[in-house]
Amino acid sequence: MNLDMVMQELESLGKERTKKIYLSNGAHEPLFGVATGHMKPIFKKTKINQPLAEELYATGNYDAMYFAGIIADPKAMTEDDYDRWMDAAYFYMLSDYVVAVTLSESDIAQEVADKWIASGEELRMSGGWSCYCWLLGNRPDSEFAEDKISAMLDMVKSRIHDAPERTKYAMNNFIYTVAVSYMPLHDQAVETAKAVGPVEVNKDKSKSKFLNASDNIQKAVDKQQLGFKRRHVRC
Repeated sequence: MNLDMVMQELESLGKERTKKIYLSNGAHEPLFGVATGHMKPIFKKTKINQPLAEELYATGNYDAMYFAGIIADPKAMTEDDYDRWMDAAYFYMLSDYVVAVTLSESDIAQEVADKWIASGEELRMSGGWSCYCWLLGNRPDSEFAEDKISAMLDMVKSRIHDAPERTKYAMNNFIYTVAVSYMPLHDQAVETAKAVGPVEVNKDKSKSKFLNASDNIQKAVDKQQLGFKRRHVRC
């Protein structure tokens, strides 16, 4: 399949209702509104195809950019490639669910994510923290340096309340993910969640809301989900 063929298939799968949901979350034109689960039949025709993924991502069409993440070859991408993709990730569903997810399947994931976290840029930071969530929820605990993850929990505790909006979401999810999926630091993550308390987001809207890692961790404990690891990160 070439670029035009994939774009035609994506357009045929678009739904106005789905498009409205994406727009309400921060997507903008061009987009078709394709449910991600409906992309699987196209993947069966394209398989992993990095050149096609690059063409799709460069269209700026949200659905095409999402599908690019599904067919990308993470280990064929360099740090410059990931930075270029992040530059074009204009809202969190791209930074956290396309670029960070693709990065998490590469061999340079932690190295790149660390730089993004240190960048001071909202979506890069969000993508970096999210990448660690995907990593911790998929890879063996032995792949991570315990002192490094511990220091990251300390960083979240001291900075989350002053972090940019989307970064707050990703940092909050990091606490939860460490507690549920990285058993060596479960207790520290639980204590971090308690120390952080509720995290206010959407302050600029008529009604703000609060994120609470402690509540979500307790739900996971109640459901006996501790130690959870995904078999696959990408769909």
